[in-house]
Amino acid sequence: MLTILRSIFRTGCKTETLAESTAIESGAQLLEAAIRKHFNSSLAIRQVDAGSCNGCELEIHAVNNCYYDLERFGCHFVASPRHADMLLVTGPVTRNMETALRMTYDAMPAPKLVVAVGDCAASCGVFGRDNYAIAGAVSDIIPVNITVHGCPPTPGDIIQGILQAVEG
Repeated sequence: MLTILRSIFRTGCKTETLAESTAIESGAQLLEAAIRKHFNSSLAIRQVDAGSCNGCELEIHAVNNCYYDLERFGCHFVASPRHADMLLVTGPVTRNMETALRMTYDAMPAPKLVVAVGDCAASCGVFGRDNYAIAGAVSDIIPVNITVHGCPPTPGDIIQGILQAVEG
């Protein structure tokens, strides 16, 4: 136990600085202003995994962690689509999730914003459209406002995509 503690004290803290922190901060400030203008200070987001590898979900969780902290700008994640203003969809839509995604979209109140997150949501990515288990990309199933490309996209890209969808 003591050898582990000595090793920790010798090594010290090995964190790296984030180069894009000022860009993210300025984008997040624009997002906060747009949310206050269009949604009266609060944007409720419902996230749906339509069949992804979970890489995009990890980045969405990072958007909500203490570093990026999307909630301080007026965005919060909700469990019910009936309370949601925006739908974040990740992954290609599998045949098992096709009906569930349509029902989630239909349960949302108008106006409905949909953001397809990741290359798989945009064009089925590495899973391919000709796969027997894939119904198609998100835009083949429900209307999409903004697509955030990347495999997986960075938290900064996701924040920018949410901002573009809100500004419309």
